[in-house]
Amino acid sequence: MTDQDRPAVPDSALAAEATELVRAAATPLIYHHSRRVYYFGALRGQRDGLRFDPEILYVAAMFHDLGLTERYRRTDQRFEIDGADEARRFLLANGIAEHLAELAWAGIALHTTPEIPLHMAPEIALVTRGVELDVLGLGYHEIADEQRAAVVAEHPRPDFKRQILAAFTDGIKGRPGTTFGNVKADVLEHFVPGFQRGDFVEVIQNSGWPE
Repeated sequence: MTDQDRPAVPDSALAAEATELVRAAATPLIYHHSRRVYYFGALRGQRDGLRFDPEILYVAAMFHDLGLTERYRRTDQRFEIDGADEARRFLLANGIAEHLAELAWAGIALHTTPEIPLHMAPEIALVTRGVELDVLGLGYHEIADEQRAAVVAEHPRPDFKRQILAAFTDGIKGRPGTTFGNVKADVLEHFVPGFQRGDFVEVIQNSGWPE
């Protein structure tokens, strides 16, 4: 990919350390996906004329799926929070201001929540834009064909649809309760035999309140 086709990855020690952390913890699938999320998010930000902090967007994009990795996944909370917590810890440990670390936390924590992050700070919205383009194909034509092709040439996505669904399943099947009210329940319903999604109406009707 040429410099003309892509936004630059921040040339900083912080970005380099984030890259190496993800390379060490994640599979090639997650690593390349995370890099594409940064590029697609940044391209969308440029297209929409948004002002954003490239380092914060980069760390948020790179860490957004750490909760799917064996090293960082937990079983007591949503996988999005695993990555968000690690991003905040990483940024604060590197001397980044707390309000900027919180932007990265929110961008990761909300990246599977439709619509809401798009009304928040650019760093938050653009993580979602990048994820939605790479995983769901939303906004596919909002980025030029040449730019999209250049990103994929640098970070290929062979058999991506099947592999990312398998990664989602593996990363969350040990904590099925955390999918209540979010899109990952669809993943487990498709790929985990016997999974039963939580029902919002039944929760209300069966609560301790008499009426």
